[in-house]
Amino acid sequence: MPDLADLFPGFEAHNVDTPAGRIFARSGGSGPPLLLLHGFPQTGVMWHRLAPTLAEHYSLVIPDLPGYGWSAAPEPGRDHAPYSKRAMGEALVRLMEHLGHAHFALLGHDRGARVGYRIGLDHPGRLDRLAVLDIVPTSAMWHGMDRSRAMTTYHWMFLAQPAPLPETLIGKDPGFYFDWTLKSWTADKDLTAFDPRALAHYRAACASPDHIRAMCEDYRAGATIDLAHDEADLAAGRVIDCPVLALWGSTGIPAKGESPLKAWQAFGPKVAGAPVEGGHFLAEENPDGVLKALLPFLKGEAPV
Repeated sequence: MPDLADLFPGFEAHNVDTPAGRIFARSGGSGPPLLLLHGFPQTGVMWHRLAPTLAEHYSLVIPDLPGYGWSAAPEPGRDHAPYSKRAMGEALVRLMEHLGHAHFALLGHDRGARVGYRIGLDHPGRLDRLAVLDIVPTSAMWHGMDRSRAMTTYHWMFLAQPAPLPETLIGKDPGFYFDWTLKSWTADKDLTAFDPRALAHYRAACASPDHIRAMCEDYRAGATIDLAHDEADLAAGRVIDCPVLALWGSTGIPAKGESPLKAWQAFGPKVAGAPVEGGHFLAEENPDGVLKALLPFLKGEAPV
């Protein structure tokens, strides 16, 4: 990718080999470890507005998910397993171990939040606290897919189509597709919420064919193996053993369906949450609102 602005001055860069390939991550701050996981169609840069405040209290680790940003894109598997949230979660647990963190708190947005709650289910005891931004569990998304949700989240069906259909269509003009996606999920339906320097990161990361393929594989996994993993856990009664905070945009994706807290209670008996003013990209649309709700939770000052 071309030279891009450094939005995390003073942070250290890492390239760590994991079962999912090489993962790029930034680290900085001091205090207990906090892993920040971005979503689609972004990179770890999306945390640049929260990082300065969070770094005053926590040792931050901010990776690019496998197949996104500066991280390697694993080869697709026939069952999409390399892009399952289980595989991504395993790789990120190994990343945290490499950086010296056996236990940690986690804040995830969108796809990163799906990796986060999968870590909570697959690796009991690893997470001290889990916060998720503007999602409900994958099983709740698919089983609650009605007309309204399908119109809002058409990309779940589109990106999950067999290769090379979505890759080919997006590849004709990736800049248009990803700009449209970003602005269509904000409260204001434009790009004004995003720092132009961050947008340059997102556009560069979305321009390469291997990363476009990786994003599609991410959603193919979501429609198949991720859903199967959720359903198996629900059938077995497995739950996340740490406190969970669910925040969603007042005009975000979960706000259009059933109560997000009700959806999360199936996996997180110790769950609390509330809407935050904004759309899907809360960390950039309303960082102050996120921090106001997040910091007391991370410090154990808010009831769960």
